Amino acid sequence: MQQTQAMELEEFKNLPIDQQTPEICLEAVKKNGLALEYIKEQTPELCLIAVKNTGGEAIKYVKEQTPEICLAAVQSRKPHKYSIFSGYHVSPHALMYVKEQTPEICLTAVQHFPTSLEFVREQTPEICLAAVKRCGYAIQYVKEQTPELCMAAVKQHGMLLEFVKEQTPELCLAAIKNCSFAISLVKKQTSEMCLEAVRQNGYTLQYVKEQTPEICLAAVKNNGKALKFVNHITPEVGFAAILLPRKINIHNYVKRDMIRNCLYAIDCNISNDQHE
Repeated sequence: MQQTQAMELEEFKNLPIDQQTPEICLEAVKKNGLALEYIKEQTPELCLIAVKNTGGEAIKYVKEQTPEICLAAVQSRKPHKYSIFSGYHVSPHALMYVKEQTPEICLTAVQHFPTSLEFVREQTPEICLAAVKRCGYAIQYVKEQTPELCMAAVKQHGMLLEFVKEQTPELCLAAIKNCSFAISLVKKQTSEMCLEAVRQNGYTLQYVKEQTPEICLAAVKNNGKALKFVNHITPEVGFAAILLPRKINIHNYVKRDMIRNCLYAIDCNISNDQHE
């Protein structure tokens, strides 16, 4: 038995078929599920152990797939200290090797590994929604996108707007509210979208296609350094930058004559306050 337990995959691969006893085969798949590829007489028990032991990867070597084996394959997670998935190794491709996909198998697959939606042959709204709700990045694999699916994705992360095929004002605004830099992905920007973005992060002004005094002012008030992205600096915008609690070196962004205008605006403002 000790010899069997110590047997490596390469050794088992070269083992004569007439020496493949049930005991040796069982120990082989327990040690390495990929040994299933070389087993002549597969049993449901061996296949089940193999797919569970490989994070579903061994499903591609199962000769007679059953719903039970397929379900085990698409949701199996094998402990792996180097994995980025919470200490587990999983095979998102397991579903790709399932010969007869059913709604139950596909739904289980996307619930455990959402991006396996890429390998679902017949997508349904239920399967797609389950995948996207679990992980917004699955939206890129949805064949027929709906506003509901896209909204679920961009509310998780605004930058997923990149994968939305048909942008709407509602989707774009929701994406920007989640992540201000999503404004860079918007095809048809509106003032409302741009204001939402710059009020969150003034640096997003660099992605605004049509700047207005209101948008520029809002951007600079959020972050004085956004001044470098302003196409046409007005005294009001420069004035707002100077008055920020967190000082910036305005000389880096504004021409000398504009600084004089800004200072003049400050003087006027002070004078008005005194008269009031």
